[in-house]
Amino acid sequence: MQKLIECVPNFSEGNDLSIIKQITDQIESVEGVRLLNVDPGKATNRTVVTMVGEPEAIVEAAFRAIHKAGELIDMSKHKGEHPRMGATDVCPLIPIANISMEETAWYAQKLAQRVGEELAIPVYLYESAQPNKERNNLSVIRAGEYEGFFKKILFPEWKPDFGPAEFDAKRGATVIGARDFLVAYNINLNTTSTRRANAVAFDIREAGRVKRENGKVVNDENGKPINIPGSLKCVKAIGWFIEEYGIAQISINLTNINVTPVHIAFDESCKKATERGMRVTGSELVGLIPLKALTDAGKYFLEKQKRSVGVSEKELIKIAVKSMGLDELSPFKPEERIIEYMLADASKNKLTNMSLAAFVDETASESPAPGGGSISAYVGSLGISLATMVANLSSHKTGWDERWEEFSKWAEKGQVIKDRLLKLVDEDTAAFNRIMDAFGMSKSTDEEKKIRTEAIQSATKYAMEVPYEVMKLAFNSMTIIKEMAINGNPNSVSDAGVGALCARTAVMGAFMNVRINASGYKDKEYVNQIISKGKEIENNSIQLENEIISIVNEKIGH
Repeated sequence: MQKLIECVPNFSEGNDLSIIKQITDQIESVEGVRLLNVDPGKATNRTVVTMVGEPEAIVEAAFRAIHKAGELIDMSKHKGEHPRMGATDVCPLIPIANISMEETAWYAQKLAQRVGEELAIPVYLYESAQPNKERNNLSVIRAGEYEGFFKKILFPEWKPDFGPAEFDAKRGATVIGARDFLVAYNINLNTTSTRRANAVAFDIREAGRVKRENGKVVNDENGKPINIPGSLKCVKAIGWFIEEYGIAQISINLTNINVTPVHIAFDESCKKATERGMRVTGSELVGLIPLKALTDAGKYFLEKQKRSVGVSEKELIKIAVKSMGLDELSPFKPEERIIEYMLADASKNKLTNMSLAAFVDETASESPAPGGGSISAYVGSLGISLATMVANLSSHKTGWDERWEEFSKWAEKGQVIKDRLLKLVDEDTAAFNRIMDAFGMSKSTDEEKKIRTEAIQSATKYAMEVPYEVMKLAFNSMTIIKEMAINGNPNSVSDAGVGALCARTAVMGAFMNVRINASGYKDKEYVNQIISKGKEIENNSIQLENEIISIVNEKIGH
């Protein structure tokens, strides 16, 4: 399985797009690396770049980018709102797929060593890549910033991990590390006061603030300043003024969105700002965000409205964007901001990305795919979509306010089944193509014949497993359909009935595909097992369909 690392270098240039382009060109010159996002900020005079790829390729791309940034950026002339200490200020590596944090840290150390030895740039390790826990915190390393590092680097305790212990006036120093996924997030305030923005930042950030009375620091019995922690865990925050927008912002790093999600940081900031006489007007993301962070936010804000959360992924994202004002300063394009969307292979969703007319035309063409398996999956997705619609209508029905949560849960379950069935539309066609590819393999030698036979058998088994999953999902959807026929909005009972017809069709159609592919699979024990289970699902779905149709006809009454 492919190992994937994300790398998010921050370069101290946010205004000269030609310099930024020269740096990102270095990244794109490395095979196996995909440049996902380039996010320049004028006021911060800083560009956050996001790339992803296999570990060795990421190390090479990052090295080339750091090298080029050191050539083009002169830190002695740099000014910006964001804390910084080098041309490449920070360069974290983040494990994305099939790689541990320990291994990611090893690659970060490898990159740091190359930068220090080959480029002669002072390099500090941080977070998981730094074995010395006394200096693994980025803010502690960067304290004093560029201007203060001429003296700081001479202290024995601040000797760089790699590279010379001499501060480079032009290139500064670089911090390289390995960390968990971090969300950089700015919240907009209706003030121009950095001091007031900082007050809110101190209210919410985990580190909080030093306790003061009458303007003086309050110490404990040991003479150490007493600290008042902020309200949110795994949150770092400062306030600043952004001249470009003419407003102050709370600049937040969410270091663990499982502990403090984006929507909680937003709501808490709203609360604290209100307490201090200010108002949050919106927010902005810097770089990319995981899909779940936005869908969770969408559900959170819908639940606050006591509305069903069983809506589409697209609708959840829209609710999240509007609720947090992520489009206040610039348009928010999910396809450019959500990491899963950036990594998605469009070819894997060829059919589901088509219009209805194009899908029908493709099905009717002389091409053998999409065939009955893909159509069964699609019919099944339509069936559960109708039940989900009934659940959502019931959740919002006048006079049923106390039942909104009940129907919301049914709708949410329906969305999960619908989304998986839609993926199986393309997956079934991919399974067919895999069989065709296997049959097209060379068979000139005995070894090639053996490899070809094994490939055919593997593809055939996969071509049974996909429609069998369609069967199980479509049958499971009938539980939701029946519930909607019995207890859902009575005005939509016919929709539940049509949903049952679709679900039964999906089960029976998918089973035909299981059976036809089973004829070419040599493991008869496996074939007998899957056919036996398939017959049971088919019989149960026919029985359940009859029950649902009977309920629907009785309610319609004509």
